[in-house]
Amino acid sequence: MLRFVVSLGSIAALVAVSVTSPGLAQQAPADPAPASSAASPVSTPSVQAPDAAPAPSAPQGAAAQPAASSAEAKSLADADTKALKPSPTGGLHELSPLSMFLSADVLVKAVMILLAFASLMTWTIMVSKTIEMSLARRRLQASLDRISGSKSLAEAQMALGSTSGLTGDMLAIAVREMRMSEGTFSDSGIKERAQSSFAELSRAEGRRVRFGMGALATIGAISPFVGLFGTVWGIMNSFIGISKSQTTNLAVVAPGIAEALLATAIGLVAAIPAVIIYNHFSRVTKNHMELASRATGAAARLLSRDLDRNYGSAQARAAE
Repeated sequence: MLRFVVSLGSIAALVAVSVTSPGLAQQAPADPAPASSAASPVSTPSVQAPDAAPAPSAPQGAAAQPAASSAEAKSLADADTKALKPSPTGGLHELSPLSMFLSADVLVKAVMILLAFASLMTWTIMVSKTIEMSLARRRLQASLDRISGSKSLAEAQMALGSTSGLTGDMLAIAVREMRMSEGTFSDSGIKERAQSSFAELSRAEGRRVRFGMGALATIGAISPFVGLFGTVWGIMNSFIGISKSQTTNLAVVAPGIAEALLATAIGLVAAIPAVIIYNHFSRVTKNHMELASRATGAAARLLSRDLDRNYGSAQARAAE
């Protein structure tokens, strides 16, 4: 009986050991694992790397969109910068007259150069005509003052001396006509022929003093239209450039339009002084031709006196 009880106890102990041993075997590897993980920090990333890899994918995707947008904005800024025309100094386009002229189209440059030459011609004509008309008016007025008290053509020529000019030429024409008409008996014919010569000399003097006035009139009339042609051409090229660049940025549009408007500005700069100078010299030449008419009248009066004297002396000789 005792042996039977002992055997039952041993059997129960064996069953208990067999039941509990798998739990011990399963718990044995679990306990060293934290120790090993704590002992070697390198093993932990290698085990957790596959699980942690998908986690950063969301932040990387979120950061990719701002980077792409910033890159696109940078490319647009670079395109706008390239669209700007470079200045001669190497920087961006400067809206100064010189830089706009250098950056303009070839045809617009030609128009600007032509208008600048026209403006230079205007001021050259003004300076030369001012000196010429001042000297001619002074010389003509002085000659008229010298012959104002003369009673004959010979006395008037002596008063003028060797001074040449319009008055001296008219006196010479009157004296020559009298000499060429000796032996004739018609004083009216002599006066008529002398008046015809005076008129020719007056017309020649008018052409001389009006020399350059036609250029002033032409410059004043067509310079605005030439500048407008350059402006139209420049604006047309600007719109073509806008369509090619596919942008309406003011920094891209403004330089081309400014260059085009510069042509009109130069045209006005050439035309306005030309018109003013033309009107001024029109008055000056008119006053000069009035003095020329006075010289013609003085020569005609002296010729008439000499003819009357000759006729009176001829009548006296005939009476004797």
